[in-house]
Amino acid sequence: MHTIDEKQLLTQQTHFQRWLAAADMPPLPQRLAVAWSGGADSTALLLALKLAGFDVHAWHVDHGWRASSTHEARQLSARAQSLAIPFRVGRLDDAPATNREAHARQGRYALFEAWSRQSGIDTLCLGHHRNDQAETVCMRMLQGAGPGGCRGMQRERRMGGLRLVRPLLHVPGEQLKHVLRAAGVSWFEDPSNRDETLWRNKIRRRLFPCMARQGVVEPVDLFLRWQQQAVRVDAALDRAAGRLLQAADDGGFCLWRAWQTATPAVRARLLQRGVRQLLGDGITPGRRHIELVEIWTQQGGRGGIDLSACRLERRKDRLHLKKAQARFDVSSR
Repeated sequence: MHTIDEKQLLTQQTHFQRWLAAADMPPLPQRLAVAWSGGADSTALLLALKLAGFDVHAWHVDHGWRASSTHEARQLSARAQSLAIPFRVGRLDDAPATNREAHARQGRYALFEAWSRQSGIDTLCLGHHRNDQAETVCMRMLQGAGPGGCRGMQRERRMGGLRLVRPLLHVPGEQLKHVLRAAGVSWFEDPSNRDETLWRNKIRRRLFPCMARQGVVEPVDLFLRWQQQAVRVDAALDRAAGRLLQAADDGGFCLWRAWQTATPAVRARLLQRGVRQLLGDGITPGRRHIELVEIWTQQGGRGGIDLSACRLERRKDRLHLKKAQARFDVSSR
């Protein structure tokens, strides 16, 4: 990884500025961090924020998946120092043989939250781009996600005390690489991006090219249109559920008649919101529980039904949710 020539970098400043000028860009504080893997996407984001005058910090997590990762971290540290960018690095060890990606993500964000507390930086920018968004929507559709899941990645959301922002979601991945090449900036290619046992890589390397060869409309455009439809449907479901959701001191959250006459999709959203209202954000019923509740409803909603960490009951004309002691079966939506 060679040293960046700042004069050559500045020849591409217009592109960097345009990336950060999207109409739906969330406001960014002067002091922020970038999750910097050393790949093209996060490198382009880091440089764009630096050139825009932000006090940007680079946070790098070495997952220890390959022998070269420690050497790469040292190279990134040297590059950050040459650009006067504060750099933090942490290493994750003892990766499990299975579900390695989920374990890495959990460890990575635990480090980010710790660094946020230590540094006082509460905004972390991520380098996901337009192609990543289309792949995410495709992957979630294939996994059977509903409208909430098919909204894809959000521009902005909170994870604990950390605010996550994705400034490049509107930028094609190839454009990021093109601008870096023109600026004479190198990056690391992660060998795991070629591992076709991973869903995202199957979609990127096999499914999307196959669709393009068959004359299907450009796959990225197609899945991003579906993503926008999912955003609209999800908002409509939320509005419909909000009209029926009631808060009561006795745990009642919906009139039985309103529940019974709602569509299954609205009932599912009502249940999700009722459970969040009872148990807190981040807790939502999985598909199995939603299906069990639907069967219970069709059978007349007699008595109640256990949902692991809570229980849904019908008492006369109202539905009630109450906490239980057992662990809740949860899934992300």
